[in-house]
Amino acid sequence: MEKETEEKINQLQLFEQSMQNLLMQKQQFQLQIAETDSALKELETTDKSYKIVGNIMVLTKKEDLKKDLKEKKEIVGLRVKSLEKQEMQIKEKSSTLQEEILKKMKK
Repeated sequence: MEKETEEKINQLQLFEQSMQNLLMQKQQFQLQIAETDSALKELETTDKSYKIVGNIMVLTKKEDLKKDLKEKKEIVGLRVKSLEKQEMQIKEKSSTLQEEILKKMKK
């Protein structure tokens, strides 16, 4: 196998590793969004609300906590969108590279 083809295969493996890392991060952020949604839903059924600050829980205004949770959800949502863009870019590069490798190997 040519050295150029080997380098492309190595690069393809790096793309796969990057894709796995992105998917893990995306999964973690999606879990955070689900937890935030659950917390927002729970806030609707309670009169008192608490916020964890360091190692303690502090009584806080329900509206302030809702606002904080919504902001957190928005920020995490933006991160997920960013990861999805990166994921698409890597998929495109990976697909192109895969085609190049297959062409070289068929010759």
